[in-house]
Amino acid sequence: MKGDTLSGKKVILGVSGGIAAYKACLIVRNLVKRGAEVRVIMTPSALEFITPLTLSTLSGNEVIVNIFPETQKNGVNLKTWHIEYATWADLMIIAPATINTIAKISNGFADNALTTVASALRCPLLIAPAADMDMYNNPVNRENLRKLKELLGATIVSGEEGFLASGLSGMGRMADPEKIIDMAELCLSGFKQDLLGRKILVTAGPTFEDIDPVRFIGNRSSGKMGFQIAKAAYLRGAEVTLISGPSSEKAYPEIKLIKVRSASQMKLAVEENLISNDTLIMSAAVADYRPHNVSVKKIKKEDSLSSISLVKTDDILSCLDKVGKTIVGFALETDEELKNAQDKLKRKNLDMIVLNSLNDKNAGFEFDTNKITVIKNTGERKDYPLHSKFITANNILTELNKL
Repeated sequence: MKGDTLSGKKVILGVSGGIAAYKACLIVRNLVKRGAEVRVIMTPSALEFITPLTLSTLSGNEVIVNIFPETQKNGVNLKTWHIEYATWADLMIIAPATINTIAKISNGFADNALTTVASALRCPLLIAPAADMDMYNNPVNRENLRKLKELLGATIVSGEEGFLASGLSGMGRMADPEKIIDMAELCLSGFKQDLLGRKILVTAGPTFEDIDPVRFIGNRSSGKMGFQIAKAAYLRGAEVTLISGPSSEKAYPEIKLIKVRSASQMKLAVEENLISNDTLIMSAAVADYRPHNVSVKKIKKEDSLSSISLVKTDDILSCLDKVGKTIVGFALETDEELKNAQDKLKRKNLDMIVLNSLNDKNAGFEFDTNKITVIKNTGERKDYPLHSKFITANNILTELNKL
């Protein structure tokens, strides 16, 4: 995609010896697909799980395994390649990072190609640990991860719960490659984990208002914007609850996902969950009307349905108790955009509103990109150009953090 944050970036991927090493293929492929140049460094143990040929083919570059060549009988000209790599990169990702590799880097060891480059690194370091649950939760490993974060400023993409190679189930699986890519984009975009301690409630997607068991009134919202906001908020340290209408989008497993269908169900879910959250970002496209009567049986053609009587749904933002809460609304407009958004900001007593227009190309419903204007109740206004919805989500959160 034009303007992709990852396009043109130089990324080192370090692969250490764990069963999750096969997922490195997905990371390399996605980085290259988005325009990044990738160089791979493997530990000798990683060779037991995946071949350098595979990663070299996917990256289009040489894969480094050893610090020194196998033989020097014909001469050698390696120079200080580890320094060249360390100064070349915009970002280094280690995925999977075994407890052995984590321990070595956190304690200053440089006894293989991967740890040697990590010790000379000038760019941000992203660590995706992976181990069986007892190894992952070992206090020494937890302390080493803390040291990496505090001493080196490393970003840790925590492991996930799930089925492990040992046959056990628990914490320790390497984070999903897509989440690792998202965190890489976050690092390269300059966004920080600045939402620690925040509890954010996000709504997403459309609502469907049933006419009968088969038909409904809905809109074209895909939920993409709300899901990206939820993901970005989680990556930046917030505890996130996501209430979503019907959507095919996927959330991270750490995000509490509540699925609803109708406007009334969304209203109830928002009221119940806002109590335990400090912020609401209302990005869902909630239906303004619903059928007055819902048929319990499918309406047949021969029934000659010529009209549907509609009644207004409850306005969720107007009904809420906002005391002590930060409330962000959305306005999707087709005409008099700025005026309508400012009116909505004031009428619904919001702290901030995000305006996007259906007149902007490649913005709004169903697109992976969006163009927004953020308006605050202080009168401050900021326009953002067309970006991916992930970057747009982060821009919204940055403005939220300034309130």
